[in-house]
Amino acid sequence: MRPRLLALVCVSATLLGGCGLLPGGSAERQTVTVWLMRHSASQDYLDRFTEDFERRHPDIDVDIRIQDWTGIGEKVQRALGDEESDGPDVIEVGNTQVTQYAEGQKLLDLTLESLRDWDGNDWLPGLAEPGKWGSRQYGIPWYAANRVVIYRKDLFRQAGITELPKTRDEWLAVTEQLNTGGTQGIYLAGQDWYTLAGFIWEEGGELAEERDGVWHGALDSPAALRGMDFYRRLQALGDGPVDADEEHPPQAGVFAEGKVAQIVAVPGVVSAVLKENPDLEGELGYFPVPGRKEGRPGAVFTGGSDLVIPAVTDQRKAAVTVVSELVGTKWNTDLARTMNYVPNKTTLADTVGGEEAVAAMAAGAARGRATPSTPEWGRVEADNPIKDFMTKVLKGADPAEEGRRASRRITEALEVDIH
Repeated sequence: MRPRLLALVCVSATLLGGCGLLPGGSAERQTVTVWLMRHSASQDYLDRFTEDFERRHPDIDVDIRIQDWTGIGEKVQRALGDEESDGPDVIEVGNTQVTQYAEGQKLLDLTLESLRDWDGNDWLPGLAEPGKWGSRQYGIPWYAANRVVIYRKDLFRQAGITELPKTRDEWLAVTEQLNTGGTQGIYLAGQDWYTLAGFIWEEGGELAEERDGVWHGALDSPAALRGMDFYRRLQALGDGPVDADEEHPPQAGVFAEGKVAQIVAVPGVVSAVLKENPDLEGELGYFPVPGRKEGRPGAVFTGGSDLVIPAVTDQRKAAVTVVSELVGTKWNTDLARTMNYVPNKTTLADTVGGEEAVAAMAAGAARGRATPSTPEWGRVEADNPIKDFMTKVLKGADPAEEGRRASRRITEALEVDIH
């Protein structure tokens, strides 16, 4: 909370011995208002955190206010620009949203704290990199979730598969073996561009590259085209629609109702699968998306949240203290265990090793990435040329030509409007 009446309080208090000090009293308590997104943390976790924090920091109260994702972008922008409001001092934001909020110096630069106090070099790259703008760290990694392969143990057994694939070549071979007798080896929608992004990064390619301060689409690079070719070969081992994404229809429903051996998704999808088909309880397993080489999982898109502090806050020191506790080892591992997330540091992966789904995520998260770190990236997703590129290639169009066309559209979308 931003105490806008502090000056008046100080004037009155000086008559009694100083600002915040009354005869027989104690220092003025501070309130840190924290905006967290609905379902990011359980109420039990938040209650335990608040009680522990306030016990160990008796001069700080924590006021957690739950927000909905719908419309949150505009609400955050208003809060960042309104110095007179009783606004938030700490905000949870999507990891790929940080740069659009940092633009215009609306967030506190937390680079020093990151390196000095929070062991920022150990953070998951898929959370830390999009939390930067230029060389400065504005978003502090909180938790992650990334795609893994969710598979049907019974269908693997029926196909005689006793070992999970550890490389992309093995994955293709296993999927081809599963793709028979009415069973889809994998259900992979043709426009699942988050999964494609991982394949492109695994080949050393990029969705877009920055050169001399200007962003350019990069889907026409040899590495990106190799990633698309792997996607094409894998997608063909099932009946996923080539002109729709993973939500049309929802792949959880397809996985639940049909004979589909594998999907690529975050483990949270499983709750929806089991709701539609409880008979699959105990028959679903997880492994990291395989990479090109054995012993190293494939690159994946990392989703999750960072914590930011508005530049207009009057509670900088107290807000930093709250962030420090939330991203620290104790409460970050507690959150990961409570919510089945990946902790914010690669060094904490072993703390969730007992859960098969989370362990698979944590293994992949070490090689996680996010979308290009530019405030304009939202324009790309609004009129997504990556999806069009994928569909056209899967329908037989020339990949190089379509890659060049999609790259031009990405470049145009990322042009900075200086007027």
